Amino acid sequence: MKIVFLEPLGLSVEKIDSQCEKLRSLGHEVIIYSDRCPEKNIERAKDADVVIESNMPLRKEFFDACPNIKMLSIAFTGLDHIDLEECEARGILVKNAAGYSTEAVAEEAICMMIGLYRHLVENDEITRLCAGSSLAPGREIANKTVGIVGLGAIGQRTAKLAQAFGCKIIAWNRTEKVVDNVTLVDKEMLFKESDIVSLHVALNDETRNFVTYKELSMMKPSAIIVNVARGPIINTKDLAKALQEGLISGAALDVYDTEPPLEKDNLLLNRSNTILLPHIGFATEEAFEQRLDIVITNVERFVSC
Repeated sequence: MKIVFLEPLGLSVEKIDSQCEKLRSLGHEVIIYSDRCPEKNIERAKDADVVIESNMPLRKEFFDACPNIKMLSIAFTGLDHIDLEECEARGILVKNAAGYSTEAVAEEAICMMIGLYRHLVENDEITRLCAGSSLAPGREIANKTVGIVGLGAIGQRTAKLAQAFGCKIIAWNRTEKVVDNVTLVDKEMLFKESDIVSLHVALNDETRNFVTYKELSMMKPSAIIVNVARGPIINTKDLAKALQEGLISGAALDVYDTEPPLEKDNLLLNRSNTILLPHIGFATEEAFEQRLDIVITNVERFVSC
């Protein structure tokens, strides 16, 4: 089979190549592209049997132009960028890299909570401008109530890390789930009681616009919200309005309605009480190495069937 890496997945070609020795020893051709270039995806994959990539959208026109594809090994947790209906109709197996970034994303969520509470971005700017006095006082996350939306692996890990800071954890989950020292509550109570709301759900019809002006208006004026899940879970216009009106004290986002770079007219860019990161929650050296192991293992299992 012809196995094509459409991108280097944040690693060197040499690193990936060394991990593909078993596939080559079995007689498979492995091609690894050293850059990420979505406009060349069709050209690169047109004769491929197996395609490996992270979060570049693959829609019907891609599959129309690449009729040999039998398997996608996606180096990402979510699959909302893949036309799964098209894959099912064509008999294409799709495997994700579940679990590779659990620690990375959970740590980022905690980092963003502390960053908002201690005004890290603003105080860094003050220091670099030699402006003297700091933006103070900050706040401590210790003894705060953290509301976790979604108790999957990342939500549970975030809860455990927050507990280490002395936080009380409440949570909303689509189904009943028992997690140590976590109290399940309904959606309304979570938004009303939380000092910090942290989002960890997948994007689907139920969770799209899960957070609107209605939910934001339930929150304490001192509360903050953190989104390291998927952008459309929060209604951007409603969030910008809530921040402008002081309904909440801050928001930290790593995900948006579209992948960064953001459009210059994005309503959140001029909100000073925000931390805006370019979708880097998954991007650690440890996570990249782990997901490479996962995607290659997925391919090895497929070609050995």
